Amino acid sequence: MTAPLKNTSVSPVVHDLIAALGSKVSTEPELLDSRAHDRSYHSWEQPLAVVQATSTHDVSQALRICHQHHTPVVPRGSGTGLEGGSNTTAGSICLDVSAMNRILNVAADDLYANVEAGVMKSELNDALKEHHLQFAAGPGVDASVGGMAATSASGTTAVHYGTLKENVLALTVVLADGSIIRTGSTTKKSSSGYDLTHLFVGSEGTLGVITEVTLTLHPIPEAARMGVWSLPSLQQAVDLVVKALRSSLRVTRVELLDRVTVDALARYTGYSAPVSETLMVEFVGGPSEVESQYARFAELAEQYDAAEHASTTDPGEAGRLWQARHDALPAALALIPGSAPLTTDVCVPISKLPECILATKEDLNSTGLVAPIVGHVGDGNFHLAILLPPGDAEAESKAHQLNARLLDRALAVGGTCTGEHGVGIGKVGAMAKEHESALETMRSIKASLDPRGILNAGKVLALGGS
Repeated sequence: MTAPLKNTSVSPVVHDLIAALGSKVSTEPELLDSRAHDRSYHSWEQPLAVVQATSTHDVSQALRICHQHHTPVVPRGSGTGLEGGSNTTAGSICLDVSAMNRILNVAADDLYANVEAGVMKSELNDALKEHHLQFAAGPGVDASVGGMAATSASGTTAVHYGTLKENVLALTVVLADGSIIRTGSTTKKSSSGYDLTHLFVGSEGTLGVITEVTLTLHPIPEAARMGVWSLPSLQQAVDLVVKALRSSLRVTRVELLDRVTVDALARYTGYSAPVSETLMVEFVGGPSEVESQYARFAELAEQYDAAEHASTTDPGEAGRLWQARHDALPAALALIPGSAPLTTDVCVPISKLPECILATKEDLNSTGLVAPIVGHVGDGNFHLAILLPPGDAEAESKAHQLNARLLDRALAVGGTCTGEHGVGIGKVGAMAKEHESALETMRSIKASLDPRGILNAGKVLALGGS
């Protein structure tokens, strides 16, 4: 451990952090820049320092010192967020937990694993293969477990496996003053005490810093069939999804790609599906069950003039087809070279999905903006990537207005301002509007757990008003 710094140009909080944590604290400019923001378009400022924690004890020491100095702390995992949740501000400390990447325990027979917050989803699933298990929740993009838990992330499999909220059993959390608590248990259910686990899941680092997560695991299915279907209209595509879900089909994944997205993929990757509204579906289970479920879906699809473009049970081929869904954002960006995306998502009741997507499409067309639409339509969640040409202030203004109308539209039908991206910086006002009656209760919880307001300040909850 290095000796305390004597350089008076170093701020007191950084001085004390280095005294306690040594070389794990960095003020190197390139590192500060690289850890200061996520993938969003939201603004950021360089922090005072980055603390590269390797243990819960490190996190506890860092928070204790920052608490003493009243210094804001921004927790960070893999930085894959889309709403500025890990963007730092001047005068803050970035608390980077990405090096906390140990898989602590796999309890195969009890179907859970305990991992540190920096473990990536791909790393966990690689380790689970020998147990014939998988961690099935979470986004398509690779992300850290702690970050996924902090945002209650989800993705293409949520319609079947649920979000992180349904897949987290227990947590180790460091509170704002550095104290360490453990929540939940490894049992499937409990009637004991307040459910603190799910208070922290989805809190985006504003109530405590998650350092360990106990996750529910699922068997790797025996068989899977996925298919790509082209439809004449968005209305028919979404109506087909609603019909399939109402018909008790056990859909594992069902994704919507609008024709703009499919055209972008064709230009970007050579994707060969017809340029039309597209559904990608998947069923998993035993071989006969999978074939029966897919056949029933195909019968329904005929009623909506859907045409099958591709279908496979081969995992490799299915992976290549699903990659088109995961390439949607870079393909969209390639439509306007140099553009930046204002990415946004909402989630609405399934019955309201057709009208919300169609109204959004009409609104979008009236603005002249380019914004491919994709969606986890099986759970009512859809996304826009509104492309902002470089230096185009008018387009940026229109994009923010479009996004505001989208959020209002979702709330008006009983939906939420974000299904999985999180609130971060960008949706603080919309979240306050959505939870108006509960806002003071949320503020009370925040003030109780973080009385000095150092944890991810300015994110999720505006303490002074909506």
